[in-house]
Amino acid sequence: MFFPDSGRLEVGDTLHPEARALNGRGDSVAAQVFWSSLDTAIVSVVDSATGATLAKAVGTGRLQARFGSLRSNPQNVFVFVRLDSASAAGPIRDTIIVSAPDTLSDSLLVQAWAGTSGAPGRPVVYTMAIYPAGDTTVTLVPKTAQTGASGIAFARLRLDSGPLPDSVVVTAAVRRPNGTDVPGSPVRFVVEFQP
Repeated sequence: MFFPDSGRLEVGDTLHPEARALNGRGDSVAAQVFWSSLDTAIVSVVDSATGATLAKAVGTGRLQARFGSLRSNPQNVFVFVRLDSASAAGPIRDTIIVSAPDTLSDSLLVQAWAGTSGAPGRPVVYTMAIYPAGDTTVTLVPKTAQTGASGIAFARLRLDSGPLPDSVVVTAAVRRPNGTDVPGSPVRFVVEFQP
């Protein structure tokens, strides 16, 4: 069995799983596979022949494929609350004073929103562009962070020894399980460097 997006989706999304029947030697055989949900309150199969499955509620649901009297092991589908937006949860500009002993930026905070509440457990991917472009030793710590209980994730920039950039633009992307950005994503931050 194969689940797109690792079986992760948001409430209201539809999953299109795939499966193939195998014979005793492990070879594929032409067969119609049918699907069923073992947790209909969370996921509901709307077409048993194609496996199209609607995410109804937050939680972990299980799907099972069958061919004749043979049934697969149940496979988990993870349903998350639907994200409405992403935004900065703090300042979007920072200045690093290179002569100071601490060469870390302030936390670059991003919040994932579901309605009026922060959404926990969602990945935020941070990337950066250095200006002027060149060989520098600025790193993101970490590059991917998970939102906490309040829906906030953070990363910081660290400057090691090397050429001093003028600034770094950091983008923080909050995406749905299918890879599309939520409204407000990516969030942009600017970190400037001063001697």
